[in-house]
Amino acid sequence: MFRGHLLRVVVEEWPAGEREVVRHPGACAVVALMPSGDVLLVRQMRESVRETILEIPAGIFDVEGEDARACAAREVLEETGHRVTRLEPLAESYTSPGFTDERIELFMAEVEPDPTPDASTEDGVELVRMPFAEALGQARSGAIKDLKTVAGLLLAEQHHRSEA
Repeated sequence: MFRGHLLRVVVEEWPAGEREVVRHPGACAVVALMPSGDVLLVRQMRESVRETILEIPAGIFDVEGEDARACAAREVLEETGHRVTRLEPLAESYTSPGFTDERIELFMAEVEPDPTPDASTEDGVELVRMPFAEALGQARSGAIKDLKTVAGLLLAEQHHRSEA
């Protein structure tokens, strides 16, 4: 039905009837933690919901041959200017399986304390450094509305507890 730069929509026949399915290349998202314990978030305008929202760094699998770990490290560098020093998987999930096959791989990362000297964030992306506990509070209160960010923060908290 539709083929765009990133997405395509197909119509499939199933026993229950026709289904429109959005095909998506998949993505990764990263809870990036500073040595201080702060988390790096990004604030950006999301045109589809007509809001500027707070999120963990994330990106689409759009580099040929790049695996999820490499994509995650690249996205953290591009969106925050910080290099990843340690990266651990948290989970894989479908974002909205009722209409799309988009799968997101969530990671937790430790990053260098200072951005790289030549780092510049993507246009329209504002870096927000926040205490991890404050970010968790915003995720729980609904102030952070992005589900991958809420899930990532809660999973990172659980992962941190299990390591302690």
